[in-house]
Amino acid sequence: MKRKDFLKTSVAAAGLSVLPHLASAKSPAPGKSFRFAFISDIHIKPEKIAEEGMTRSLQHIQKLRPEAEFIIMGGDAIYDSLKATKEYTKVQWDLYQSILKKENVLPVYNCIGNHDIFGWYNTPQVTADPLYGKAWALKELGLSAPYYHFNKGKWDFIVLDSTQQRPEGGYIAKLDEDQFQWLEKKLAEIPSDHFISIISHIPILSICAGLYFGKNDPNGDLRIQYMLMHTDFFRIKELFNKYPNIKNCLSGHIHLEDEVDYNNVRYFCNGAVSGNLWKGPYYEFGPAYALFDFYEDGSCKREMVSYY
Repeated sequence: MKRKDFLKTSVAAAGLSVLPHLASAKSPAPGKSFRFAFISDIHIKPEKIAEEGMTRSLQHIQKLRPEAEFIIMGGDAIYDSLKATKEYTKVQWDLYQSILKKENVLPVYNCIGNHDIFGWYNTPQVTADPLYGKAWALKELGLSAPYYHFNKGKWDFIVLDSTQQRPEGGYIAKLDEDQFQWLEKKLAEIPSDHFISIISHIPILSICAGLYFGKNDPNGDLRIQYMLMHTDFFRIKELFNKYPNIKNCLSGHIHLEDEVDYNNVRYFCNGAVSGNLWKGPYYEFGPAYALFDFYEDGSCKREMVSYY
């Protein structure tokens, strides 16, 4: 067997594509349904570089109208409220809303990120505050629940809430039980001739989750911590296996970019508008957003856009 044929056979057997998608020259291009921007990990804060960066990214996206029809905001809109005073959290949200109102006219579909959650890391925790936890983010992002569904023609989008509180402190990437049951029900309700895109702040599956620290552990392991990728991936995967119309999953969180094809689902990790928290690139990836084209045949195309 030739080496090239061996590689193709091995990859197919694993169900993990690391080779380019090669379209036949005779195949007509699929019709495009719509285009949108996926803008994640803005981490806005009252500093000039962050304010100018968020402004420039939104201005860049506005120039794509009318072809770009909407924005999906993938979480971590503000710099941090996990461990922040109420006063500083308000400053961040007010700034976010001010820039968004001034610089954007497109519809925005929001996803909650871990840094959007108020007070989980504060000592003492202000659990009696009505804005504690995800309540403040829900209010600012105009959401009635942290997970929901919306439809665009033959495409259905399911927005998940990746971030759950750990009893011992901090957060873990997973779906709570009520959310998982909701997801099971929602997937069953969507017509089988529709295509499905899953949105989550923390990746459901990502190779970048193992590259986040930029080094191996002393024993040689690549480490994927419980807050970097969904710890319930295997359970979610088994659910996804029942629905061949699930075509892709889009996320942020890692501030790195990758694409993993696993069992006919394409998992995209879409970098960060803030790059390395407004300190330049994070490893090889500078401040950017993702531009997606979704097609009538269930396929999609991503372009990472550097807006500077």
